[in-house]
Amino acid sequence: MVDPMSFQNYCHRPIGLGLAVSLGAVALATPALAQSMQQVTQTPSTPMGTAIPFQTPAAAQPLDATYRLGTGDVIAINVFGAPEYSTEAIVLQDGAINLPRVGQVLVQGLTLRETEVAIAARYGVFLRQPIVSVAPINLRPVRIAISGEVNRPGSYTVQRASATNNPNAFDSRFPTLTEAIAQAGGITARANIGEVALCRPVGSNQVQTSRYNLWELIQSGDLAKDIMLQGGDEIFIPTATATSAQEASDLASANFAPDSINIFVAGEVTRPGPIQVAFNTSLNEVLLNAGGFDRRRANSNTVDLIRLAPDGTAIKQQVAVDFSQAVGSANNPILSDRDVIVVDRSGLTVFGDTTNTLLSPFTTILNSIFGFRRFFE
Repeated sequence: MVDPMSFQNYCHRPIGLGLAVSLGAVALATPALAQSMQQVTQTPSTPMGTAIPFQTPAAAQPLDATYRLGTGDVIAINVFGAPEYSTEAIVLQDGAINLPRVGQVLVQGLTLRETEVAIAARYGVFLRQPIVSVAPINLRPVRIAISGEVNRPGSYTVQRASATNNPNAFDSRFPTLTEAIAQAGGITARANIGEVALCRPVGSNQVQTSRYNLWELIQSGDLAKDIMLQGGDEIFIPTATATSAQEASDLASANFAPDSINIFVAGEVTRPGPIQVAFNTSLNEVLLNAGGFDRRRANSNTVDLIRLAPDGTAIKQQVAVDFSQAVGSANNPILSDRDVIVVDRSGLTVFGDTTNTLLSPFTTILNSIFGFRRFFE
């Protein structure tokens, strides 16, 4: 399990990617608009320590109900019966669009439906009950951030194709959650994909937090569970406390897992050196891939497992080797990328190597003497 506090601390910090939205200024235009904005911008309160309920996957919802406009979006605005006011507009850096006669209208952070209401409120000064429709023309590149148990955490920009015959069929333009994870190098062996947190800006300094269980996607194959991302989304993948053998096998076959990892085996094995193995490979498998222990020299009871921590430090763990143990057990842990396995020498081998080192000078002299005598025989 993951401490719910970690999700709240992660998702309620200042948003680095910034969708700075000011809905209040637009909401003051009319009481009807204010009521509409209030319904959208209210953030449901979640008691401290209470699990966040699952949200309906965005892939199952129409674009106009989920997508929020931001800088770089291009939209078509049609005012029924007033072609002089109909136009195309791009959302500027300040989150506003410029419209004929009414000037700037703040739309950043609004859905298409909310944008229609905001524009209608402005044109209501000149027209009686204007009917406004808004359709997307070209959507901005999607910039997201991802952290936690991925191989390359950071921020990523994904530009999708813009050509489509249906102006409301933009599903293919958005990266999905698993695509973003794959772009970040895939998950690590310690990832808890059952409680992936997604933080999404929904208004002025307001964030909606959802959790998603990617095990359901793997087990069912239902693509609707692979949610679509939007600009400003932040993804956090927590650390799992334990992984079963079946879960390790399922993770290795997922499309958001890396194809392979690199392990280095040093010491008394048949073939020491770097080894490339499949994701979620266990310790015993790597030892066998390295040819097994050198039976004459190796200490086959324990090995040292050295793992690099995210802060650059190395953590050393001694593991008792037992080839009868299941994958993921204490004696057969799942390995991570860049793990180092060190197989030490047995006590007898250490004694023999030490003795040879101490006697080496005398052995060299004796060999020289006896070799010199044989020269004259």
